Amino acid sequence: MKYIIIHGDGMADWACDELGGKTPLQAAHKPNMDLLATRGTLGMVATIPKGMPSGSDVGTMTMLGYDPAKYHTGRAPIEAASMNIAMGPGDVVFRMNLVSLTPGDAGAMIMNDFTSGHITSEEAALLVADLRKTLAGDGIEFFNGVSYRHLMMWRGGVATTHLTPPHDITGKPVEDHLPKGAGADLLRDLMRRSQEILRDHPVNKARRAAGKAEATSAWFWGQGTRPSVPTLKERFGVEGSVISAVDLVNGLGRLAGLNLIKVPGATGFLDTDYGAKARYGLESLKSRDFLLLHIEAPDEAGHMGRADLKKEAIERIDELIIGPMLANLGALGDFAILLMPDHATPSQLKTHSPEPVPFALMTSAQFKSGGSAPHRYTEDEGTATGVLVGDGYHLIESLFGGPLKTTSN
Repeated sequence: MKYIIIHGDGMADWACDELGGKTPLQAAHKPNMDLLATRGTLGMVATIPKGMPSGSDVGTMTMLGYDPAKYHTGRAPIEAASMNIAMGPGDVVFRMNLVSLTPGDAGAMIMNDFTSGHITSEEAALLVADLRKTLAGDGIEFFNGVSYRHLMMWRGGVATTHLTPPHDITGKPVEDHLPKGAGADLLRDLMRRSQEILRDHPVNKARRAAGKAEATSAWFWGQGTRPSVPTLKERFGVEGSVISAVDLVNGLGRLAGLNLIKVPGATGFLDTDYGAKARYGLESLKSRDFLLLHIEAPDEAGHMGRADLKKEAIERIDELIIGPMLANLGALGDFAILLMPDHATPSQLKTHSPEPVPFALMTSAQFKSGGSAPHRYTEDEGTATGVLVGDGYHLIESLFGGPLKTTSN
């Protein structure tokens, strides 16, 4: 038996004026997703427990069957696990975005772009190297990630500082969202000094000349201590793989005991090689029984406020990933496939929201049966079924053949 989760990051949305009042899932042409919804079980799943941040760290942890209220210690520690960064019990790791801050009204600094124009990993490596030369020491360490996503380790540091995810304040003044509470003075000082280093850096001079967003500051958030979770093999007796271009998802995969597969052309953005992800995923299932296949593109489009690009990303997932999966999985034997996002990323918000999201779960037996009234994989049709998995971390148990633990919707 083969088990597959297709993780369309942030696919769920709200009605969008630019799509004629439809969500991207409603507007998209996606016959393969709709086939999963028609022949399998369609419903809604709560991926974000009440009171927890509506991010991919919480949502993907839920998707993999871990109760975030029990296992979540922060976003950055998960990414550190992906990068094989050793952490002691008293160490605190922070996500460090390279962000673009620009002056607004009355000189107030605005979060212009939390990705610094999706700066390349090669450019970012040069910037982080110079931050490391000047700012590291006394327990502070810096680690390169991908594009704008990096890590800062504070050995023996403070984990309780109040920090704001930069994608939550796009286009807003940053002053009220700077670090507050214990540890804030050190973090503010690092951010201030990073701005001095980056201001006239050759990378930024070149980006300025090219009319691109500059990386003007480090921004710290998502901090936490070392997590400890049981593996999927320990819990369900399966060995598997994860395919993602994002350190966060790879980190959760590593913590879950999954094999990390690097796919050439996987970028973590809209230009990712969707077809290559499908090919590598199918190949991995020849030797392992479980696959988490993550696609970041819909979430990035949502953060950009581009419902049209999210619709396009959904259509590419449908055509280039789910289509080939359904065409070839039968050759590997019986299977069960789960399609879902980790959270909603409403395009009009440009950030995440915590409401339940649609899921479709189909087995190979259901695929072959061909029966059932037609459904579309959308937020409204998922809600209309009345099927709600209130504790979303139980949904993976149904993927592995267990009963669907639902709450009246």
